[in-house]
Amino acid sequence: ALARTREGGHSAFRVVHAGGDATGAEVERALLAASSDGRVPMLEGHVAVDAVRTPLGQVCGLLVLDGNGVPGVIGAPAVLLASGGLGQLYQATSNPEVATGDGLALALRAGAAAADVEFVQFHPTVLYTGRGARGRCPLVTEAVRGEGAVLVDATGARVMRGVHPLEDLAPRDVVAAAITRHVAAAPGGVDDHVFLDATGIADFARRFPTVHAACLAAGVDPADEPIPVAPAAHFACGGVVSDVDGRTGVAGLYAAGEVARTGLHGANRLASNSLLEGLVVGARAAEAVEADLALGVLARCSTANAGPVELPTAPVAARDSLQRVMSRYAAIGRDAEGLAVVGSVLDLSTVDRKLDTRQLVEDAALTVAARALIAAAAEREESRGCHVRTDFTERDDVGWQRSQVVRLNPSGQPVLADPVVAVGVA
Repeated sequence: ALARTREGGHSAFRVVHAGGDATGAEVERALLAASSDGRVPMLEGHVAVDAVRTPLGQVCGLLVLDGNGVPGVIGAPAVLLASGGLGQLYQATSNPEVATGDGLALALRAGAAAADVEFVQFHPTVLYTGRGARGRCPLVTEAVRGEGAVLVDATGARVMRGVHPLEDLAPRDVVAAAITRHVAAAPGGVDDHVFLDATGIADFARRFPTVHAACLAAGVDPADEPIPVAPAAHFACGGVVSDVDGRTGVAGLYAAGEVARTGLHGANRLASNSLLEGLVVGARAAEAVEADLALGVLARCSTANAGPVELPTAPVAARDSLQRVMSRYAAIGRDAEGLAVVGSVLDLSTVDRKLDTRQLVEDAALTVAARALIAAAAEREESRGCHVRTDFTERDDVGWQRSQVVRLNPSGQPVLADPVVAVGVA
């Protein structure tokens, strides 16, 4: 039988899980096992710098750096982006260190469009270690609350009581915002985290082995004491505009998973739908590539005798400054003044650099992603889903029940490029 549980926003036990709380790891294990026959070459330690394009703008390969920083070109009639999200835009995130928006930046530079980039979901509960939440933080899955754990402050008071009908199982944006508001009052003298009381869950170590191990490593035993938690950047609901077959607006370029914006998530992802999207769209994208190859609509480019590889130059902001200002002004609560501050800091700290190291490739991607996000967030003068404007607190379905499209202008800056609606045209 399938093992099911509930997470935030769920009214039924609808999430299929594996390995206790390690469903994503189990999916990755199965994929790696399926590719171990050697038919698919794996280039570990490489980073994609830019798309190789034909004179007509079709993608036909990638410019890459290997683990030693040596550039090279890989010819391919189809490129599928499956690079994840952009959680490293913020000081604290549940994302791995490589989630720097590389795929989003590569797609924008290749001429593709992005949408819904202002909608970044913050997970309410990552493990707070006592040194503050910084970098990649262990995720305390929502399934813990689904099994009965509750959020409390340092005085033992319930954080979510009276906030939402679902209380501790309210949608993620509601819980994350409630925690942020609650700690601002510093109950019990604690102003940067709350606690998740899971002491009532029987056999916690067996049910949540990953969370249990992370807690023990931080000196917390969930069976006997509440788990200290804080919100952190978790999931990008937007990304490269693509259909449910992974096709983008650029021939030869496909996207699947968190890097893609298929429309599935809207303004706020429902918990665990990311795994579903990756599995479904990943398979459909492979089928789409196969069909496009058979139809002869994809371009091929030869890498033989290509001559020296010319690495691109791009604007790069200092990562520490970028993360600090994004966390302060463009995270759970935003307003026009704060978003303008982010733009000013990026303007002052950005320098054009040749992308000849992995660090520079990643920092350039973060810079593009940050600019795209603040442009869209500043324009969307409402609060919807996980986009919360403290100066426009209401949802506006008349003016804003739509997506915003972002493209790069000729100078390489992300700009809003909403499609013009033609009226009365045959």
